Amino acid sequence: MFRRVAIIGGGAAAATLLSELLERKPSQPLHLDWYTGGGTLARGVAYGTASDRHLLNVRAASMSMFAGKPSGFLDFLQREDPTIAGTDFMPRRRYGDYLEAEVARALAQGKANGHDVNVIPFAVEAVVPERDAVTVMHGEESRLFDAAVLALGSLPTQPLSGVSAQALESGRYVVDPWALMANADKLPTPRKVVLIGLGLTAVDVLLELSARWPQTDFTAISRHGLLPEAHLNAAAAPTGDSGELIEAMRESPDVRHWLHLLREALAHERDWRAVLDSLRPHTPGLWRELDQEQRARFLRHARWAWERARHRMPPQVGRSIAALEGEGRLHRLRGRMKSVAVLGDNLQLQLASVPAGNPQTLDADLVIQTTGMNNDIRRTGHPLVGQLLTNGHVVSDPLGLGMQAMPDGRLARGEDYWSNLFAIGSMLRGTLWESTAMPEIRQQARSLADQLLAK
Repeated sequence: MFRRVAIIGGGAAAATLLSELLERKPSQPLHLDWYTGGGTLARGVAYGTASDRHLLNVRAASMSMFAGKPSGFLDFLQREDPTIAGTDFMPRRRYGDYLEAEVARALAQGKANGHDVNVIPFAVEAVVPERDAVTVMHGEESRLFDAAVLALGSLPTQPLSGVSAQALESGRYVVDPWALMANADKLPTPRKVVLIGLGLTAVDVLLELSARWPQTDFTAISRHGLLPEAHLNAAAAPTGDSGELIEAMRESPDVRHWLHLLREALAHERDWRAVLDSLRPHTPGLWRELDQEQRARFLRHARWAWERARHRMPPQVGRSIAALEGEGRLHRLRGRMKSVAVLGDNLQLQLASVPAGNPQTLDADLVIQTTGMNNDIRRTGHPLVGQLLTNGHVVSDPLGLGMQAMPDGRLARGEDYWSNLFAIGSMLRGTLWESTAMPEIRQQARSLADQLLAK
C-alpha cells in the first residue's frame, strides 16, 4: 500500500477520494495531505454557486458520493425535509452542503481510525514523480510522498481565438461566467448580451442573469443553435435489454455504424432517453473500443448531438428557458464566432453562418463565453499542469481530452505509465470519455482507494 499520499485539488472528486480513503481501516495508518488550493472545501466551481436557480441535472437519488452508499445524498436531504423525493432535481448549493458535511465526517472518522491528515489550503506549484516517490512543492516547501493523485477538475477557461486583446482588456468580454454571476448586482445593467455556446453553462447563465437583469435581451450562438434536451418529469427505463445493443456496438467499433444501431434501438423505444441512459455504465468500455481515428470522427460529427442529449436540463429549467424565448428575451442563432472586437462603447462580433452563408455582425454591450469545461492541457494557464507537461511528467491526450492514462487512473510518461502518479475526474476524459459526473467519479474514487491501499 501507499502510506504517504497527496491529493491535489479541492473539488468534489478530491473530496470523494479523501472520504473513501479515510473510511477504510488499512493495516497501517495513512499520512494524507490534501492540497485544496485555498477555495471552499469540496464545492469547487460546480457546487460553489449560491443560487437556487442552478439545479443538479441528475436526480437526487443518483447523486451519492459513495458507490457503497447509493442513497447518501437523499438521506442527507430527507433528514432536514422528509418530503424531498429521489426523483427531485435539487439546487447545486445543497449538494455542496452535502459534500462539506461528508468531508467533515470523513476527517473525524480518519482521526478516529488513526490516520494523519493535513488539509493544506494552498495550490501546488510543481509535482516531480520518480520511480519510488513523488515530490510535491508549494512555495518554499516540498514534501515527499509514496503516491500523488491529481483531482484538478476543469482547467481555467481560455479565450476563444479571434477575440481581440482590446475586447479582453475592456472587461466586456467575459471568459469566466461564474465570477460574473457572483458580482452581477454590482455591475451596470447591459442592454444586449451575447452568449457564445449553448450548453448547460449557457443555461445557468441565462437563468441567473435574466432574473438579475430583467430589462436585458440575450442572444446565444452555437454551431447548431440548439439547447440541451430536457429530462422527463418522471424517469423512464428501457423496455428491452440493452445487452444486445451493447454487444453489437462492441463487435463493430465504428461511429457511423453505432449511429445506425442507435437509430434502430430508438425506433423501438417510447422515449430516446431510456436508450441513452442504458448506455451510461458501458460508455467507458465502448469508448476504449474506438481507435484514434474513430474517436476524432465522433468529436467532429457526433459530439454535439451526444452532449445535448446526454447532459440534459431538469424539466423545470427547460420550461424557464422556453418562457424566456417566448417573451422574446432570448434569441438563438446558428453560427460560428470568427472575431470579437471593440467598436466604440460596444463589442462587435463577426459570425460565420452555419451552414455556409452570408457573414453576420452582432453588436453587444457584453459577451459571455459559455463553451463549458476545458480539458485541453496543451492550452491552459494552469501553472501545475504547465509544469508537468513542460517537464515531460505527463502526456496530453492526442485529442485534447485531458492526460493520457490507463483506465485505473495511472498517468502516462512517454511510452510507459507511472505506478505512483494518478488522476481522477476530468483529466481522464480521453481514456474514459464519461469522467466528469458524480456517478462516474464515485466509482473512480472507490477503485482508486482500493488500488492505493492494496497490499
